[in-house]
Amino acid sequence: MDTPPGMPPIGFPGFGARNPNAPARPQAPAQSQAKPSPLQIPDLAGKAVLITGASTGIGAALAVAFAEQKCKVAIHFNTSEKAGLDLAGRIARGGGKVFLVQGDLTKQADVERVVAQTIEDFGHLDGLINNAGLMLGRVPTTEASDEHFTNVLDLNARSVFAMSRACVPHIKAAGGGFIINTTSIAARNGGGGGAVLYAAAKGFVSTFTKGQAKELIGDRIRVNAVAPGVIDTPFHERYSNAEQIEAMRKSVPMARLGTPDDCVGAYLFLASELLSGYVIGQVIEVNGGQLMP
Repeated sequence: MDTPPGMPPIGFPGFGARNPNAPARPQAPAQSQAKPSPLQIPDLAGKAVLITGASTGIGAALAVAFAEQKCKVAIHFNTSEKAGLDLAGRIARGGGKVFLVQGDLTKQADVERVVAQTIEDFGHLDGLINNAGLMLGRVPTTEASDEHFTNVLDLNARSVFAMSRACVPHIKAAGGGFIINTTSIAARNGGGGGAVLYAAAKGFVSTFTKGQAKELIGDRIRVNAVAPGVIDTPFHERYSNAEQIEAMRKSVPMARLGTPDDCVGAYLFLASELLSGYVIGQVIEVNGGQLMP
């Protein structure tokens, strides 16, 4: 993968913070009203957090939010290089410590490299957010090939297992921390048309969260999950047409789709031991009332 002149190679060690030769990027236009300062959660400052699938959508909103908490943020992406570069540049220009790393999380070698490069740059790891995931197309189960089944489960389920396994020794060495998994409303309702395999994979994530929470709490690693509902991200731009999106919107009592920023608070809450130190194995539903279990 080629990178712009003056830009460090993938995984972009010390992006922005230690790269004076990085090309300047245009600043966002000044807003008429300043954005309110984020609520500061004191125990998050200085934490090193690795977020998978963080170049767009919910992951990108999380990267910005954790950087605002003065965390060191590792942004993982697979194919969305430009979006990752732009996001990392935005965080770096704001004074944040950010590390950008590419990897295909369906490949064990990439999983190990992503974690190793993050540790090499940050020196430690306090938290993992397993956010990477895609539907990979709407295909009915009776028409899905073995290859499609494997691809969906590898990306949405196996990657959570593999990343957690790779990160746990480092989080343990840091004295404990957190893992937050992104599951989905689909894990409870079976998913929409052609999304059953995705829903089943997310069901694995929800169950894995509960089981691993019991396994890891002895090492002071708290494991929880967030289950977004219908969130207005590139995910639905890719897999849902306008008619499907409108039908989903009508099923939400709040009468609107969620935004990535609507999800941020749940992740910050679960990351903070100060706020959620007695919370493990939970799945927080963020869906505007579409599902009230």
